Amino acid sequence: MNKAIMWDAQAGYGFVVSQTSHIEQQVNETIYPDIQYPSLIPVDTSAHPFARTVTYYSSDKVGLANWINGNADDMPLAGTERTKYETQVYTAGIGYSYGWEEIGQAQMLGYNLPADEAKAARRAYEEFVEATALDGDARKNLQGFKNHSAVTPGAATYGSWFGGTSDEAQILADVNNALIGIGTGTKWASMADTVVLPVELFASVASTRLGDTQGTILEFLQKSNVYTATTGKPLTIRGMRGLLTRGVGSTKRMIVYRKSPDVLKLHIPMPHRFLPAYQDGPLRVLIPGVFRLGGLDIRRPNEFSYIDGL
Repeated sequence: MNKAIMWDAQAGYGFVVSQTSHIEQQVNETIYPDIQYPSLIPVDTSAHPFARTVTYYSSDKVGLANWINGNADDMPLAGTERTKYETQVYTAGIGYSYGWEEIGQAQMLGYNLPADEAKAARRAYEEFVEATALDGDARKNLQGFKNHSAVTPGAATYGSWFGGTSDEAQILADVNNALIGIGTGTKWASMADTVVLPVELFASVASTRLGDTQGTILEFLQKSNVYTATTGKPLTIRGMRGLLTRGVGSTKRMIVYRKSPDVLKLHIPMPHRFLPAYQDGPLRVLIPGVFRLGGLDIRRPNEFSYIDGL
């Protein structure tokens, strides 16, 4: 190989290495507002980055206090039932590269290498995690937020929103009944604080006026729901793509749950990271990107519900 070309390649490689730390910091600070999973699912990154599995225990309290005689020896006892689960962790990757010509022009003109490729890689990572967290991935037997087998779907009390038989009062009742269902299912030890609707229905409740009032169905629901009335805290109501036919019989699905790591958790032992750049042939410098991802665990199915037939 010509020595001048070799020197240029080495110089180009050194130039890229000096640029990547700034580029990666810039990319990691980028926020993608349409990526939903971080705002809906608690994310756990505490496991070792190279852990093969994440083990956790789901427990339930048992025992009932009762009247006893002061001299009795049949003391009622409390305890816990613990079930062991393991979540498999898998490796995936997405990186970027710079070509010889692009590097040389940046050196010649004295400007920084663009971060567009790195941003595209980071965006691809977020989209991959979003799809896996929400829809699962059959290739790795991972389940998702929208249709997890740990949760048994239920039917809406009235259903048939917008274009069907339900009026505004029945729409409100469907949501409140779903919230009450979580409460009664846990003997009111827990209450759902999050409602996720098909984005098409969310748009309708957000734009449809309630009766002859000036407010929308959504505005009324945010103020007048059993969770807010009981706790004084706001109810989170979100719209999500992909729920319009996700219910049983290809019906519209609503998801109601308590957003807490005790209830559901997504394991990302190694969030996306860029590895050191290396020269991949004489005309390209490659920057690999890797991450390790586990599945979505729904740890307390009685605090997470699917309501179908909206």
